[in-house]
Amino acid sequence: METVNLGLIGGGTVGGGVIRALRRNGSLMASRLGVTLTVRRVAVRSVAKHRDLGLPKGVLTDDWRAVVEDPEVQIVVELAGGTTTARDMVLAALRLGKPVVTANKALLSAHGPELFRTAAKHGTNLYYEASVAGGIPIIKVLRESLVGNRVLSLAGIVNGTCNYILTRMKLEGIEFSEVLAEAQRLGYAEAEPSLDVDGHDAAHKTGILASLAHGFWVDPKSIHTEGIRQISRLDIRFAAQLGYTIKLLGVIKTVPSKPAKSAKRKGSATLSDGPRIQVAVYPALVPNAHVLASVNHAFNAISVRGDIVGDTLFYGRGAGADATASSVLSDLADAALDLKHASIERVPCFVAHASTSRVIPMEEVVSRYYLRIEVVDQPGVFARISTLLAKAGIGISSIIQPEGHVGETVPVILMIHDAPNAAMQKALKLISRLNVVRAEPVLIRVETFE
Repeated sequence: METVNLGLIGGGTVGGGVIRALRRNGSLMASRLGVTLTVRRVAVRSVAKHRDLGLPKGVLTDDWRAVVEDPEVQIVVELAGGTTTARDMVLAALRLGKPVVTANKALLSAHGPELFRTAAKHGTNLYYEASVAGGIPIIKVLRESLVGNRVLSLAGIVNGTCNYILTRMKLEGIEFSEVLAEAQRLGYAEAEPSLDVDGHDAAHKTGILASLAHGFWVDPKSIHTEGIRQISRLDIRFAAQLGYTIKLLGVIKTVPSKPAKSAKRKGSATLSDGPRIQVAVYPALVPNAHVLASVNHAFNAISVRGDIVGDTLFYGRGAGADATASSVLSDLADAALDLKHASIERVPCFVAHASTSRVIPMEEVVSRYYLRIEVVDQPGVFARISTLLAKAGIGISSIIQPEGHVGETVPVILMIHDAPNAAMQKALKLISRLNVVRAEPVLIRVETFE
């Protein structure tokens, strides 16, 4: 049986998980692939640190170049993280014509186009199933399984830390700061949590999914990103009363095209702009009847709607050694078979469906909204707020002033009809300046999945 030698960079949680998974199921993979995967070299920060990896003496090194440049290493697995040295590692391997497997979503977000160009130039492939949603095989689904579909919409819970925090806020009625502190103690959140709770990790993953779904690389700067710091237990409770659950979502939608300003006529048909794509990360009210509302704790789920297949759902653990290792093994299988058959032919990653496809600014996105305003408890407040919204062309579908809030200020909940984000933001600035408003208004989008 043919043997393929692996070189791993990173022996931490994920790297160790991959090594243990290969030890556990390596023979199973060999029977299915006709290829035996062998760990030849592993680069770690400190060789002296005790690691229960069961590797032969001499496999560990603290020099990543010794892994990449080893002529016996046929596949390089980058599990070190980061975007600087990791970029050097991956580029060095690709320039040697070696396929690379990575779980590094930040690296792909920052340097994806360069990495994929380098892989193509040197006749090899870059595999990245583990970069999004842990053990959920969403990359292969978008790239291969749904190759015959146009992706109309995608909404995903792709950050387990935020989902864990929001789940506990809902189930236990406690505030964000209290849950975050507990999540940090348990290891669900980092000591410096901004990458997760401010939405940046989810934005990295959402950008990768959007690029696959629509065939062109999405610039990370074009992704509107919001986190969950502003969500309070009041919002969780009021959302529940209205029949919703608050989730941090990565949202990708095809938005109806506008007629071009200088449209040319061809016969009787009017030409217009190509597809406009919304790519964003934000907390949203999800109807309790939708399956995403019931995805709790650190689990991930991604809902994909194709024009042929309709609605599909992919659910599982979004992080952790075993979940991520499962996706890495999937990529290793593909890379090993490519080497075995001397072929790198795969469904291309990025083939634009229309040359004028573009990500639209958030200002152009139309949404429904939940709006909570802390106001002085006196007559005429509703009238002043509704007047400002009406002047902006924004309609109110319902107003709720919950009972049991007695004092100088009370929360007012407004459910807003479809409105452009630009108009909503303009109205909010005016509302926040009213002398009857006592705190910054909280605005959360409502996703209906219609």
